[in-house]
Amino acid sequence: MTATHWLVLLLLIPLAASALCAGSRLAGAGGARLAAALHLASVSLLLALSLAACVGVVSGGPLAALDGWLRVDALGALFLALIGVLGFTTGLYAVGYMRHEREHGEVGPERLAGFYALFQLFLFTMLLAVTANNVIMMWVAVEATTLGSAFLVGFYGQRSSLEAAWKYMVICTVGVAFGLYGVVLVYSNAASLLGDHGGAAQWTTLLAMAHQLDPALTRIAFVFVLIGFGTKAGFFPMHAWLPDAHSEAPSPISALLSAVLLNCALLIVIRFHMLASRALGPGFSETLLLVFGLMSVAVAALFILSQRHIKRLLAYSSVENMGLIAIALGLGGPLGVMAALFHTVNHSLAKALLFCGSGNVLLKYGTPDMGSVKGLLRAAPLTAMLFGAGALALGGIPPFNVFYSEFLIVAAGFSQGHAALTVVVLLLLTIVLAGLARMLAAILFGPAPDEVEPGEAGWLTLLPLILLMLAMLAIGLFMPDSLQTLLREASQLVLAAADHPVAIR
Repeated sequence: MTATHWLVLLLLIPLAASALCAGSRLAGAGGARLAAALHLASVSLLLALSLAACVGVVSGGPLAALDGWLRVDALGALFLALIGVLGFTTGLYAVGYMRHEREHGEVGPERLAGFYALFQLFLFTMLLAVTANNVIMMWVAVEATTLGSAFLVGFYGQRSSLEAAWKYMVICTVGVAFGLYGVVLVYSNAASLLGDHGGAAQWTTLLAMAHQLDPALTRIAFVFVLIGFGTKAGFFPMHAWLPDAHSEAPSPISALLSAVLLNCALLIVIRFHMLASRALGPGFSETLLLVFGLMSVAVAALFILSQRHIKRLLAYSSVENMGLIAIALGLGGPLGVMAALFHTVNHSLAKALLFCGSGNVLLKYGTPDMGSVKGLLRAAPLTAMLFGAGALALGGIPPFNVFYSEFLIVAAGFSQGHAALTVVVLLLLTIVLAGLARMLAAILFGPAPDEVEPGEAGWLTLLPLILLMLAMLAIGLFMPDSLQTLLREASQLVLAAADHPVAIR
């Protein structure tokens, strides 16, 4: 099997698993167990194949399949690795979480099989978004992520979860329609220059000829792309769907939404940032990214400080961190781009851990309200330590990985001559840390309520948290060579687009 076949398999495996999980309902009482087994097999294969594809990209250059419709370069490989790693860890966590829900009568066997089918379909749409080389297919994939995950957001069928699902669908569908308009503007401009309507939709072709694109159209297109796909990435002021969807979805889905889905839209924003930088120079797109990024961090920081709902607080933290990544991209230069991509990795790991940890809190206490969750250190010590460490990591405390990427963002700000902006960002990060510390002080200490029995929810709800924490510590303390290489090559791709037309590697 050649390396390019891995791309096709990566897409086929979750798609087939989704169909099989849906069909497992026909197996009767054993259908839920069969669906869980199929689900675990799929996410395990996804992990192996995504990492193998990354190795192939680093050692031999980009992988392509289906006549160039699918393509993974170093930048795509970084995001593909995140889907593989986090798809596996959240998928593993989902089995333990949903088993607990079934045992306590929250979910029946048939709905459980449907949950795993939708989980796999959601993974498929995100994989398509990061492996597509056709810009129209990128839009289709991002739109499909909305349809694939909306049913998961409203999975429990309660009034609040259904409202969150509808809000998510409406806002993201309208937002991504703006993105489509930007994509079509670039495509039509390229098609008129090339005379090849098929080739003009390929992102590699667009990047190679970006210096020929009409500057005015490119500016308008990037604004629409940033607003459209920025809606899905959680940028302010298009973020209104995010706190409701993240807080109402089952916790493993909240982890996928925050740690993986937002990155898929972010990747497309980065690719069009590269396109605009090649066509116009980096100044225009970098300025817009700085503006949207700073607004996102500022607004999210204030909401984080006032939240009492654990998952809503974490959701606003996602808005803040996506804003930080946008700021780093807007700062530009080798340090800024590296910081943006590094922070994407670090935030994804930390946020997956925290949303899964919040799921354990919800299973234990039956509520995500900080006023009702007390004494977690006594009620579930291991969950408390992992959740507490994850929150400190997200707040930028060393030696965890997030500290180093936030330090790089600050260093990039000063080195690029944005001292005032950097000081403002530091003040906002201090507010965020205060909000996270306030959450920990509220839930970790004191006596646990009498009705809460001490003990963990099960090893399947703990193992993913342990794996994620080990990954965060490994990056913070040792920074694996493989990750360094992938980050360096991905950064070079983004930087090369801003400098001058070069051959794409």
